[in-house]
Amino acid sequence: MEKRQALNALSGMLFGLGLVAFFDETVFHQLLHWHHFYDKSTTDIGLVSDGIFHSFSWFATIASLFMFADLRRKNAFYGKRWIGGILTGAGAFQLYDGTVQHKLMSLHQIRYGVNILPYDLVWNITAAAMLAAGIFLLVNTRQGKKADA
Repeated sequence: MEKRQALNALSGMLFGLGLVAFFDETVFHQLLHWHHFYDKSTTDIGLVSDGIFHSFSWFATIASLFMFADLRRKNAFYGKRWIGGILTGAGAFQLYDGTVQHKLMSLHQIRYGVNILPYDLVWNITAAAMLAAGIFLLVNTRQGKKADA
């Protein structure tokens, strides 16, 4: 039982990480052109770094969906635990991105040429809220019953 619960959480975390990374790449990098994954070089290097980042998010998402399908096939899917994993993975990645990549490593900022404080606050508070909600669900489903999917 514990292995199945762990796999539900892990599958959800990978899906959440891949989903929020895919959203970040699509919206902020491609549609709005606010930044690249790595902004300390040429535009070409920035585009290559975006491609690597996009590949990472895509592989995480695909791996999570294979795990999801296997859990469903084995009748071992726990919906609330999986949702908890999604929120935990999405929140953890977004908080890591907003603190480590944006501030500590200075790979890029959310946006340039504006006061970034409101952007940072929204990004990191949203991340912390997703992370807290995900952890709450994971803790409360540790010994929970199988949820309908």
